[in-house]
Amino acid sequence: MKETGLRNKVVIVTGSSAGIGRATALRFAQEGARIAAWDVNEAAAEALIKELEASGGQAIFRKVNVTDAQSVQAGVDDVISRWKRIDVLVNNAGILRDGMLVKVKDGAVVSTMTDEQFDAVIGVNLKGVFVCTRAVVPHMIAGGGGSILSASSVVGLYGNFGQTNYVATKGGVIAMTKVWARELGRYNIRVNAVAPGFIGTEMVQQMPEKVLQNMVSHTPLGRLGKPEEIADAYCWLASDGASFVSGTTLSVDGGVVVGT
Repeated sequence: MKETGLRNKVVIVTGSSAGIGRATALRFAQEGARIAAWDVNEAAAEALIKELEASGGQAIFRKVNVTDAQSVQAGVDDVISRWKRIDVLVNNAGILRDGMLVKVKDGAVVSTMTDEQFDAVIGVNLKGVFVCTRAVVPHMIAGGGGSILSASSVVGLYGNFGQTNYVATKGGVIAMTKVWARELGRYNIRVNAVAPGFIGTEMVQQMPEKVLQNMVSHTPLGRLGKPEEIADAYCWLASDGASFVSGTTLSVDGGVVVGT
């Protein structure tokens, strides 16, 4: 089997405490990478570090708020102090604050998406990607290159009912990916996004059965995806096997068909 070229590479994974982020950190650790696991939730940090190290990688955890430039810069400084370089950034951190733009019942407006709902999601899912990437890129340039990977979503391609804020961020991630691929290619920095479909994370599995079945019904492969399948996509995009792939958004969605 061809080597991925990820052994001893320094990889930052945001939102790494659970779900896709956790699976991604573990996947890179299995390749022998050095993992900087960032999250605002410290509760699972100790167990995560032990599992990452048991998987074959070195690992550190830091509480980082991706919307806060000072918090991000402190996290970057910590990684550089420890390992002297950054090779891969996985912008995985994200939140949901769903709601209809305007909800009407019996001819009357009963609710709208609030400024707080909109701003919170934009802050983490879009600004957070910008803040983390801006902080990391100078170190990748100094190190001779790198790989930037960001979480988009199939809804960023197709839209989704009740998710104005979330869809705006995921579409924005695709757009920023294209811009940065143009700007940073000259420095041997590859920039790509992954657009997951309906993935069976801990949060999703707690949804009502009717909602889960609706997700499955929109997926031609007839099941929810696994966090590990998204992690595999990130790992491949960061690997030597994808050395000429940049500026793309890779859909990992089981062939999801919207509106059917």
